[in-house]
Amino acid sequence: MAEMTLRQIEVIRAVMMTGTISGAAKMLNVSAPGISRLVKHTEDSLGIRLFERKAGLFVPSIEASTVFDQVREVYKGVENLQQAVGALQQGEDVRLAFASAPSVAQFIAARVLQRVRARYGDLFIDLNILKIEETVDYLLLERGEFVIMSSRVDNAAVENEQIAEGQLVVILPDGHRLAARDSVSVHDLATEPLVGIDPADPYGKLLAQPFIEAGLPPRHALRGRFAQTLVSLVRHGLGVAVIDAFSVAEVYMPGVVRRPLTEEAKIPTYVVRKKGRVLSGFAEYTIQQFRRELAKAVEDGPWLQR
Repeated sequence: MAEMTLRQIEVIRAVMMTGTISGAAKMLNVSAPGISRLVKHTEDSLGIRLFERKAGLFVPSIEASTVFDQVREVYKGVENLQQAVGALQQGEDVRLAFASAPSVAQFIAARVLQRVRARYGDLFIDLNILKIEETVDYLLLERGEFVIMSSRVDNAAVENEQIAEGQLVVILPDGHRLAARDSVSVHDLATEPLVGIDPADPYGKLLAQPFIEAGLPPRHALRGRFAQTLVSLVRHGLGVAVIDAFSVAEVYMPGVVRRPLTEEAKIPTYVVRKKGRVLSGFAEYTIQQFRRELAKAVEDGPWLQR
């Protein structure tokens, strides 16, 4: 039994819609003789007369009405497929779920999502803010595709990939005596009221490291849980702090002065995912933008400007 190809279906539909060989040829942007030959070949191979020729028009024959009904259904399915592909390309009816440490979420994530939104205008995005101890459950329960963290997550069921390396900087209240310096050392901060995070916390340990290496274990006057808390405490004149550069990577931060830390102190950023999980194209693009924005923050950081 002869079968119709997709090309034959496309041509038959075009003749059906336009009523003429020339109209179908124009619709498909091909030559009229080619259309005519294909229609005749299709009728011959099927043993069915598809069209009646009336007053110069090609009119679907009565005996082929069921064929044309199926042609309509095929094209309806094709149009639905094209709409679905277009929706996927725009992010319609799909979602991207991921999480970030607070330090990266504050400014960097917003810039990343501007780019994601520009590319996928209708994509629903679910951004969670997580502590490191919440990361494994979030990934293994597949609440999101990946997590951006400032520390490695040590668990055999997840994999860590470093995507950036930033630096630690010093933040001071406006008008502070150390603000006049080009850089500030941990030795300069030893006599200042220090605001920090518990060194038992992985992020707090990173912030404390330059003090420990200098033989000056940090003595905190105040402690917070997240980087944003430290920024707020410093802004209100309650002390000074060492913090990762990504947490203060905004051009305008009223009430806070940023200065490079004299001591070399790096802080990595990782993308953490469930081992073996294949990420969506949306997730891959988002991670690509995190790489871009994190690198840009390191290169153009406002703490480098006076």
